Amino acid sequence: MNAWGHNFRISIFGESHGRSLGILIDGCPAGIRLSEEDFNEDIDRRRPKVFGTTARKEEDKPSINSGVFNGFTTGAPILIEFQNNNIKSKDYQQFKDHPRPGHADWVAIKKFKGYNDYRGGGHFSGRLTLAIVAAGVIAKKILSTLEFSSKVVSVGGYIDYENILKKAIQTQDSLGGIVQCEVQGVPIGLGEPFFDAIESSIAHLAFSIPGIKGIEFGSGFEAANMKGSEFNDLIVNEKGETETNHSGGINGGISNGNTIVFRLAVRPTSSIAQTQSTFNLKTKKVEGLSIQGRHDACIALRVSVIAEAIAAIALSDAYLNSKNESIS
Repeated sequence: MNAWGHNFRISIFGESHGRSLGILIDGCPAGIRLSEEDFNEDIDRRRPKVFGTTARKEEDKPSINSGVFNGFTTGAPILIEFQNNNIKSKDYQQFKDHPRPGHADWVAIKKFKGYNDYRGGGHFSGRLTLAIVAAGVIAKKILSTLEFSSKVVSVGGYIDYENILKKAIQTQDSLGGIVQCEVQGVPIGLGEPFFDAIESSIAHLAFSIPGIKGIEFGSGFEAANMKGSEFNDLIVNEKGETETNHSGGINGGISNGNTIVFRLAVRPTSSIAQTQSTFNLKTKKVEGLSIQGRHDACIALRVSVIAEAIAAIALSDAYLNSKNESIS
């Protein structure tokens, strides 16, 4: 299914080269000021503007088709739609029979019996993260007292990655990277034990971002190399503030009032121009495949604002659940 959430519910639709894409948001409270201009900042942050990102340029102008009246949310479902205009579908014709290694082409062909839209990756495309960013803008408005920030920590294993990125592009290759997101001002008590833990919700949404292969909170995998006396975050006052933040602002699946910190591992882009030997479904042979078209050399360079969006969506869902609990 293409839907997520209990209280702040989202349903995503569209394809990379289809007529449009967008998101339906249900559960947003009434009375939040919202206009199409409110999306500009985060949408602009997602654009391919830096070295190593795709040459595809879209206007990415949001159209609010429902749920907003006289500049305020009405409490009804909000439908936000974006048009696709700058498409070159001919670049993808060959992948119908010669699926890209590492991409979703192969599983899409098998799962949907060849009826899948293979143009630009279809419904599997990173293009659809535009809709996630739009939902994140509204979620941030619900959580107006929280502060979201994010950054690219490394690319290809390097903090200073400009030279290695240039080398990858020169050799027609791609690179992965690490993106870190922080959320400050989170109140104590959001989330539930086990299945609706804050980590569970954020991780669920994180893996909806194409190319994400791992996530860690706080010290993450490094915690496996630490002692309890090193890892434990000592509480220093009645507010629950701690000396360290190895747990990443979450205990028992519930926010503890400290900054929520998580990092995403982003895989290298699967679409590379370097020739790869991979199976051709039509000829029944392993043949060379060189991928042309417009692709990011490093997906991680555009993930930061998407990481903020999924954090905001997950926390909004938990926040609205806590409001419903207090009412009942």
